[in-house]
Amino acid sequence: MTEQLHTDEGTLAYDLEGSGPLVVLAHGMGDSRHSYRFVVPQLVAAGYRVANLDIRGCGDSSTDWRSYERADMARDLVALVRHLGGPAVIVGQSISGGAATIAAASAPELVAGVVELAPFTRAQSVDLVGLLKNAHRAGSLQLIRVMAAGSVQGWLSYLDVAIPAKPADWAAERRRIETALRRPERMAVLRAMTRTSPADAGARLADVRCPVLVVEGDADPDWADPRAEGLRILADLPAGNGELTVLDGVGHYPHAEAPDRVVALLQPFLARTLTTTGTATDA
Repeated sequence: MTEQLHTDEGTLAYDLEGSGPLVVLAHGMGDSRHSYRFVVPQLVAAGYRVANLDIRGCGDSSTDWRSYERADMARDLVALVRHLGGPAVIVGQSISGGAATIAAASAPELVAGVVELAPFTRAQSVDLVGLLKNAHRAGSLQLIRVMAAGSVQGWLSYLDVAIPAKPADWAAERRRIETALRRPERMAVLRAMTRTSPADAGARLADVRCPVLVVEGDADPDWADPRAEGLRILADLPAGNGELTVLDGVGHYPHAEAPDRVVALLQPFLARTLTTTGTATDA
């Protein structure tokens, strides 16, 4: 059942399943909580209480938000964890990886750990060499179409590149995403998110005190070198706080492309980080 959290700025929709230590899932731009459809059942079965969030402006959350910066989304994440009675581990993909970073830095008592999946957590510079690579160039050009003209086809073409390992249900999932983004208010949110900068998240990396797991896919077209991007994030964290795993053959959506591999990474991280809070089970 979908639940709602009403804030001063708008309404957030989320699903809450299971019992045990709290894990909050936050998806990337242009998507919804449905992107974690393969991950949620496994985490619930492992003994976790899972809150699967539609970030502001997406899915069943409202679209009348004033801003879509990562710092804004971080406030939403902190509000949800506080509402549900944290602490929690926050799993954030893409833009939500940066939001989870800020949440951890600003509310350390509520965030026991952060998992960043293909995160945009640092200010980016144009990589001229990377743009010569076919996948990186193709992905960048499609995102420009979305940013400039609100092209639904541009976003779908980006996804075709960004998800090289298509889930079995990809045809239906692609149609679901297309239907949502043909609603003008949803496309307006996506365009607003494409114009945000991850600099606000990068500025808080040094303030994160909890453990951080960064997961990159080596076929992610958003970076010329995904491993190098992950290492840069670790370098900006306090020494020893971060760890990086790069998944072979995976693009920008590891939780949808390789959910079993992602859950296999999450399990020991969750057990370790939530144990330190005194709330973990034997899961």
